Amino acid sequence: MKDYSSDGKKILHVEYDDTPNISDTVDGMRVLSKDVKGDEYALFLLEPNGRICCYVLDEIYIIGRTDGFESLNEAIGAWVNEEI
Repeated sequence: MKDYSSDGKKILHVEYDDTPNISDTVDGMRVLSKDVKGDEYALFLLEPNGRICCYVLDEIYIIGRTDGFESLNEAIGAWVNEEI
């Protein structure tokens, strides 16, 4: 399990081709799921308040973030339907 942090724009202090995976932490939130779509990937994270947020990344750069999902299924559905 690795611990990653970001500056809001990119994941910091990572080696080339190193990306967060399930059970790692990003900004203090545990990664529950990960999905890849083309060159982008989504990380579904458990927020401290129990809700789910989603980071959309291109390599190490955060290109989108959405939070406040009630469930993991709701967050993944939004990603699949390209609502994020």
